[in-house]
Amino acid sequence: MTETATGTDWQSWQESWDRQQEWYMPDREERFRVMLDMVEAVVGPEPRVLDLACGTGSITDRLLKRFPNATSTGVDLDPALLAIARGTFDSDDRVTFVTADLKDADWTKRLPHTSYDAVLTATALHWLHSEPLATLYGQLCGLVRDGGVFMNADHMIDTGTPRINAAERAHRHAAMDRAKAAGALDWAEWWAVAAKDPVLAAPTAERFKIYGEHADGDMPSVDWHARTLVASGFGEARAVWASPSDSLVLAVK
Repeated sequence: MTETATGTDWQSWQESWDRQQEWYMPDREERFRVMLDMVEAVVGPEPRVLDLACGTGSITDRLLKRFPNATSTGVDLDPALLAIARGTFDSDDRVTFVTADLKDADWTKRLPHTSYDAVLTATALHWLHSEPLATLYGQLCGLVRDGGVFMNADHMIDTGTPRINAAERAHRHAAMDRAKAAGALDWAEWWAVAAKDPVLAAPTAERFKIYGEHADGDMPSVDWHARTLVASGFGEARAVWASPSDSLVLAVK
């Protein structure tokens, strides 16, 4: 267990976050596996990684378990999720966390390194609308070294297939309803629990002052992401994994 002087069991908070996310994405681990496969394929097993919009450090956790000689910089603005991340990796000198707003034009100046072998993110950038996301992609191109890689696993919607989309959504939500009946926590319920925790209550309150309630951005298609990444300076980009609702787009500098 990962505990600190506060007595907080950070590992349990990590696991509860994972379970909550898996309620929405039962194939979450599969996307992480493919992401790390492609890290190894493109830049090798000892990468310097930027865990973008890192949350509790889910990618960093899996990265270091698979590649013990990797290093990770996690960047996020959410004070509650960063508290869990910092608590979990408190004694690990391979990991650094940075508080920064990705909409801030100067956020990259807060990072400890000017270049990374890989920038990885999952289920986070759909909060951004297309214009700021395109701007972010340009900034990320400047951070990825030549030959390095960027990967984004997220909700990416093809609006040209409405019947397929509706059938997939209905099937997925039916499974979610069954899991909910069996006791799974959704997003709002997880945050309600965090708000009552003696250690996380204050950062959770701060988090909702920053973000408000959950709101999605545009969630453009895979093709949009690939085109925008190439237009931002990456050499090539395409999907390397997909579920019926989500995709993992990889871009090489």
